[in-house]
Amino acid sequence: MDLSNVTSFDSIILLGIVNEKLRLECGSFEELVSMYEMDVEAVVGKLDVLGYQYDPLTNQFKSYER
Repeated sequence: MDLSNVTSFDSIILLGIVNEKLRLECGSFEELVSMYEMDVEAVVGKLDVLGYQYDPLTNQFKSYER
């Protein structure tokens, strides 16, 4: 799956894919974006709009209170 163009993904689909990759394949968000050549700002921006931020302690994007 080509994850390098994150702007083409629906935000909710992207959230599911990113969290699955973090859970199964990557030990950190930095490793994920490096492995799949993803634009960090695009990923963080799309998921922030949904109300999700990366939590390094659990290695996943979690919802936060606005």
